[in-house]
Amino acid sequence: MKDIDIINACSDLGVIVDGANLGPKVLEKYILNKKIYELNTGKVEKEREENNKRKNLLEINKFNRELYQNVRKIIQEGKIPLTIGGDHSIAIGSALGAIQEYKKMGIIWFDSHGDFNTLDTTATGNIHGLPLAVITGFEKRELAPFHQGNFFSYDNTVIVGARDIDEWEMPNLKKAGVTIFTTEDIKIHGAEEITKKAIQIAEKDVEGLHISYDIDLIDPELAPGVSVPAKNGINLDDAYKIVDTFLEYEEKIKSIDLVEFNPKRDINGKTEKIANQILQKIMKE
Repeated sequence: MKDIDIINACSDLGVIVDGANLGPKVLEKYILNKKIYELNTGKVEKEREENNKRKNLLEINKFNRELYQNVRKIIQEGKIPLTIGGDHSIAIGSALGAIQEYKKMGIIWFDSHGDFNTLDTTATGNIHGLPLAVITGFEKRELAPFHQGNFFSYDNTVIVGARDIDEWEMPNLKKAGVTIFTTEDIKIHGAEEITKKAIQIAEKDVEGLHISYDIDLIDPELAPGVSVPAKNGINLDDAYKIVDTFLEYEEKIKSIDLVEFNPKRDINGKTEKIANQILQKIMKE
């Protein structure tokens, strides 16, 4: 894609597992001839209390507010922001920053998880399990205080690759009416067909698309370097085919996330190599 600026969103505050904040800097060495912005959380003592359902909420809001403004600035300059995480809570700032500029957008959430918990339904208090609910306005009470514009419509929201949705999260998704394609759907119908179906739903009557790609979509035997692995994921051919397919619609894509690569969990650089392959596909002009 042409005219991409990179944002290194170096935060792992949304998950109790450490290490996703290191992902952007590891991948940075593979990025050439692109402007790179870097956001860090600073010296924050990460909350780990099991019973706290609002772990690091204020710090995450502060980080996402800054990310939100960076995304808006890049779009105002006529560029496409590619935000490299970091855990998936960073998508609150990146996606809402994009829709603040384009007013009406669709979103495709490539992820093994639904990320559609609320502060009431989360079992862990890990805020990286809430961002899609926040982005669509389903759970906006405390996690989007910096955003006064539109949220993503449920009708234009699609999850692709889901296979690990929490018991109390599923009712939220059903109530919202979000479209879900599972990992099994990809295995049966193919990555290209499912991705195209997702785009058809997400692009209807909108100005552009936000793509959010979580590395844990891929089977952890192949990509172990993630914070919360989910068994029985997709293979590498499908992982790359998804990217190739959505890039066929690059004129519709206005912002992108690549998240949840955790170098501390990686084995022999396997996940780093995969994340870089995806990154290179996106950046190729």
